[in-house]
Amino acid sequence: MRTIVNNQRKERDLLLSRPYLPRHTKYDVEELLASRQIKLITGPRRTGKSTEALLMLKNRNFAYLNFDDGKLLNAWDDDLVWESLQQVYPGFEYLLLDEVQNLDGWDLWVSKLYRLGINMVITGSNAKLLSSEMATLLTGRYIQIEMLPFSLSEFFFWNHKSLSDNLPEDEAVVQSLTNDYLHFGGYPETVAARSLTQNYLSTLFDSIVWKDIAKRHNVRNVEDLNNLAMYLVSNFCNPFSANELADALGMSSVATTKKFMGYLREPYLFYYLPRYNNKLKLMKKAPQKVYVVDNGFVAAKAFSLSENLGRLLENQVFIELVRRGFDTERSLFYYRSRNDKETDFVTRRGPHVDSLIQVCYDLASEKTLKREVDSLIECAGELKCQNLLIVTMNEERRIEKNGYVVKVLPINKF
Repeated sequence: MRTIVNNQRKERDLLLSRPYLPRHTKYDVEELLASRQIKLITGPRRTGKSTEALLMLKNRNFAYLNFDDGKLLNAWDDDLVWESLQQVYPGFEYLLLDEVQNLDGWDLWVSKLYRLGINMVITGSNAKLLSSEMATLLTGRYIQIEMLPFSLSEFFFWNHKSLSDNLPEDEAVVQSLTNDYLHFGGYPETVAARSLTQNYLSTLFDSIVWKDIAKRHNVRNVEDLNNLAMYLVSNFCNPFSANELADALGMSSVATTKKFMGYLREPYLFYYLPRYNNKLKLMKKAPQKVYVVDNGFVAAKAFSLSENLGRLLENQVFIELVRRGFDTERSLFYYRSRNDKETDFVTRRGPHVDSLIQVCYDLASEKTLKREVDSLIECAGELKCQNLLIVTMNEERRIEKNGYVVKVLPINKF
């Protein structure tokens, strides 16, 4: 066991020696590390969770265990691991547990370490497993930090630009980068090598479906699971119901379809957006809309005969709202009026509707402009909301109609 932990120390030191792009995060590292609460960094695979954890702890005395290492998992023994950690990292002040969900019974072990007063940083790629088990055993004892692919702002920073660059000579570069991000997303390992993006993300998508999900849940009919994943990525931003999906894909039952949908959400691959309704029962019955964690997966995997710029922009806005802390269970929805007019996003703060957001790639046509503004205003009347926004690719203006003010912003100012 000591050899395994020692080899992982060498791996840790090698990772620490590399240069990294700092992420734009809301938290204060010193404050976080001073807290005895567990620091839980969650998010999809390959989005930089481990890197973020290492950067938090750089230049500090910390121990490291990587649970993607089969040797560690196969030789696991609580007491031997603890003994080896103290030998390899004498007097360590922090403990980093990377991809901890791979260890059976990890939650009991972490709970024991917490009671011993160990200051821990944990990373994991499975939303349900981590949040549900952490919530059960460690209620109120952890702080969750969600790490998603690069935002548009971080993508600009990587390319030595800023979203606030608005000089005439910057315009072409800003447009080019914005368009690039719209199509290929912000997975950290793809932004430096765009020619490899589709191949990399196609492999990652398949690995999440065929290995992570199928293995974790012992899925017997992996073909059905993969067909569902392919259908969802090809129909992103569209409403659906489990009954329709089961019928369209010839799944064995609606219950299996719902179960597989849950599995696909766990590794942060897809999000399901409910339709807003004050009555919870009606909200549960209405169709949900599906979004994918990064636009790059659409380019890599979607079966599509035409490019849909409007849906790509809508998906980008959705992920940005999630990045800002909105939650599809409590504070982020879509809405359909009594006359069947739709608003893409409703945000809520507490019990009150805070804003309505419509996404439209191009408002140049009068017909399109009227449709989008009228839909927004009709929904605003029903939801009693004055904060109205349309996000476009390039346009910026202010529209006044029927006593409402609608702000129009380009995506790089959203």
